[in-house]
Amino acid sequence: MTKESRMPNFQIIKITLALGALPFWPIAPLLAASPDITSLVLAPRLTIQSDTNVLNQIQYTTNLSQGNWTTLTNLSVTQSTYWFTDQTAPAAPARYYRVLEVSAPGGMAFIPAGSFAMGDSFSEGSTNEQPVHLVYVSGFFMDTNLVTFTLWQQVYQWATNHGYSFDNAGCTYGGYNYSVGNNYPVHLVNWFDVVKWCNARSESQSLTPCYYTSNTLATVYRTGDLNVSNSWVNWNAGGYRLPTEAEWEKAGRGGVLCQRFPWSGTNAISWSRANYCGAPASFSYDFSTTNSYDPAFNTGSQPYTSPAGYFAPNGYGLRDMAGNVWEWCWDWYDGGWYANAGATQPDPRGPSAALAYRVYRGGSWYDYADVARCSYRGYGLSSSGIGDNVGFRCVTGF
Repeated sequence: MTKESRMPNFQIIKITLALGALPFWPIAPLLAASPDITSLVLAPRLTIQSDTNVLNQIQYTTNLSQGNWTTLTNLSVTQSTYWFTDQTAPAAPARYYRVLEVSAPGGMAFIPAGSFAMGDSFSEGSTNEQPVHLVYVSGFFMDTNLVTFTLWQQVYQWATNHGYSFDNAGCTYGGYNYSVGNNYPVHLVNWFDVVKWCNARSESQSLTPCYYTSNTLATVYRTGDLNVSNSWVNWNAGGYRLPTEAEWEKAGRGGVLCQRFPWSGTNAISWSRANYCGAPASFSYDFSTTNSYDPAFNTGSQPYTSPAGYFAPNGYGLRDMAGNVWEWCWDWYDGGWYANAGATQPDPRGPSAALAYRVYRGGSWYDYADVARCSYRGYGLSSSGIGDNVGFRCVTGF
């Protein structure tokens, strides 16, 4: 008897998705009767044109007449045109989409998400700036200027009337006010002060604070000197906080790769770009004219800070990312941190264990040009606030 070759019956339907998606080929073998495809749910894919380096919010609704829009996601735009696929979309009679550009809060700039080379690519700094490593940082907003004495005082007055206490009143030491003017950066504030001040700034604007007294995130940090750890922070809160060290360096570089300073076009520094102490004989990239403090901000007996926003911004619109005053960051300082696996994780927040010092970045009017480099890592005791060359700026998420 000759065997009969039997092939199973197939129903083959080719469905080409819109917007350039790949063809979909559902294939089902016939067992008893030819099967039927009764429904097919496709994930909607949106083609979106937008300005780059902005934040877009994608929303949807199932009923245009009600006007109730639900946010699907926030996306930092790195290229245009870009595509978004709504993987969460259930079967529905109708589903409508819209995209909105999210404006930065007043006085802040948008720092887009992305990876950058963190560390000293010139191999001219300290070992704590090595190895150079790629770091991915999510998008965030950052103060375009250093926190001024005026802004500090406004929040400080609100805070001290709402259960907050501080070690320092800002720009004051021994009962004497060392502020040059209201539009100059606040200084003489320690790390504990600025973390509590960030919370007060948040609460004064009815935003959710970021810093708490334990990992339960139940009690807002308002008083005392607490070594707040990474797990005591609500990283998803909408309030203000200090930048992580990685956030600061990404923002400081202004979107330009492997530059020595926060600006593009040159790897040199001069008094036309930053307020720092000149030493042209010591550093080939220092184009100041003499070995002295910036003459525009030196009385002859005492150098001092420059007004917030005095110098040109970097590529992200941030000013004074080099010189003027140091800027407190979130992270504990570890000189060998860059060789740690945690340093290359997305959105690194520094060591989790309490150490002796916290990081600050950017250099100051008092320091030489090498300290103003983007990769330079400064550090100080959390309780140290008597220096007139350490200030800060805030960031916030979205």
